[in-house]
Amino acid sequence: MQPQPTAASSAAKSIKPVALITGGSRGIGRAICLELAGAGYHVAINYAENDQAARDTKSQVESRSAAILIRADVGKTSEHGRLLDEVLTRWGRIDLLVNNAAITSVGRKDILEATEESWDRVLAVNLKGPYFLSQRVAQAMIRLLPDLIHPAIINISSLSAYAASINRGDYCISKAGLSMATALFAVRLAEHGIHVYEVRPGIVDTDMTAGGREVYDRLIKDGLTPMRRWGAPADIAKAVVTLATGQIPFSTGDVLNVDGGFHIRRL
Repeated sequence: MQPQPTAASSAAKSIKPVALITGGSRGIGRAICLELAGAGYHVAINYAENDQAARDTKSQVESRSAAILIRADVGKTSEHGRLLDEVLTRWGRIDLLVNNAAITSVGRKDILEATEESWDRVLAVNLKGPYFLSQRVAQAMIRLLPDLIHPAIINISSLSAYAASINRGDYCISKAGLSMATALFAVRLAEHGIHVYEVRPGIVDTDMTAGGREVYDRLIKDGLTPMRRWGAPADIAKAVVTLATGQIPFSTGDVLNVDGGFHIRRL
């Protein structure tokens, strides 16, 4: 005779992992929220400004799972405590952090004309924010162990981590720094069983790339990438879910390029 499930075992099976996605209201962030919801996560959607886009994302996520909205500027470390507290207050756990929020260079100026103001803002949102939010979330994860499900931190970087664009110097440096942050946290958190990864998108069809559509269309057609198409936000989201759900368990600190082969050196 098969043993009957106890109330405790039934409750354990009903527990869902919780994900916090920064910059989750649009584009890649929205796709990640939806994909994680479909994979069984409760989703905390962080956003900075666009209330309507955030509400639209929440509505879509709620067709698959539970969701909350948290308005906070990740570039301001003073807002990190509230951001995490709202997640823990709602669900009492955090199993996954996806550092997705990012902005591009203000005005996309040549590095000989770039401004300190743009540098400060881009580095705050794209690097300082993820670095210190990861620190805070990691501390919470360690406290919550061993009750977490596949605890992980995933940083959404960019091909700009290694491909130089002289009119977006601060952006490139921020993404290169985020790549190193991935390695650092991976080493530090490995002993706790917390995995850290970098997902590195290529040219993806989002608001950020809309201004260069004509140029990118031509470059892609001419073979900039072996796979001659734009990336879609869903492409990045599927990569995140693969890593988040523990499907590559003997791995941490790794970079998953989702760029149509852009990273491959060719002759």
